[in-house]
Amino acid sequence: MESALRVGIVGAGAIGCYLGCRLAAAGAEVVFFGRASFAAEAAQYGLCAVDMNGHRSVIEKDNVVFGTEPGVLADSAVLLCCVKSAHTDDVARQIGTVVRADARVVSFQNGLGNADVLRANLGARAVLGGIVGFNVRPLGRGVFQQATTGELVIEDDGAASAPIAALVRLLTKAGFKVHLAKDIEALQLAKLMMNLNNAVSALSGVPLREMLASSGYRRILADLIIEALGVLRAADIRPGRLGAVPAQWFPTVLRLPNALFRLLARAQLKIDPQARSSMWEDLARGRPTEVDYLNGEIVRLAGKHGVEAPLNRRITALVHDAEVKKLGSPEMSAESLRRALS
Repeated sequence: MESALRVGIVGAGAIGCYLGCRLAAAGAEVVFFGRASFAAEAAQYGLCAVDMNGHRSVIEKDNVVFGTEPGVLADSAVLLCCVKSAHTDDVARQIGTVVRADARVVSFQNGLGNADVLRANLGARAVLGGIVGFNVRPLGRGVFQQATTGELVIEDDGAASAPIAALVRLLTKAGFKVHLAKDIEALQLAKLMMNLNNAVSALSGVPLREMLASSGYRRILADLIIEALGVLRAADIRPGRLGAVPAQWFPTVLRLPNALFRLLARAQLKIDPQARSSMWEDLARGRPTEVDYLNGEIVRLAGKHGVEAPLNRRITALVHDAEVKKLGSPEMSAESLRRALS
């Protein structure tokens, strides 16, 4: 009988706890490494993942292995890195002394380049890029709810890796759509285009579904993406296709009349009415956001290639201003956000 795959969740926040619960329900042996606040919640209530259909995957509190020190990861064959991009270098240094030499690491993080940061710190260990194509809401008391549809993508490096093959089988058994991709960087660029939405969500303060129902907010997002696509052209970079619509078509779709947009969105994407971006939640909790690794990434790329990205630069500054004030989302209307960006 095949032994259970031991999976370590590095940075067990909303995404990490959700993935870990679903993997445990599929038969993986899962250990969690994360902040003390999440560890305390898991110890008191256990962990529960709720999928888009309301199905619950539960790890009872007596069965949760959740450590605040990296040693908990020592025997893991596969590690899923789910920390915020700003913490990648730090967490890689922490786990580098305890992770098995033959372990596989998958970077399930937003932004670009996190896999390279992990590789720089983890020596010969195999590190693969990855994408989580959906949003997860922390509901409190150890419960994490998937709030949008989407698939998981893992880099296919051409190596016949038994641990990664076992991970894909378990994720599929757990009910995820999993895609192995050789062009992971192109797909990460497409995800970055989608994630430019996070700053609009954070500054508006409204749920994602309500935000996307507003033609005013959608036009702002379309303009941010148009500017970003121009920067990518200047850099001679072409984003891949993640989902049903190519990244180059995002602005056209976003500028459709409300009725047409709703029809298309309903066919392609399911969104929980209360879903918000993780950037909104960071502002609500007074934490630093990932805006520098999303809109700020476009600004950096623009500077590198001698072009401008004023809209993405300004929205990055607006998010930083909200971070400094620590008052949560400024709850800007579409009109006030448009004026601030112009």
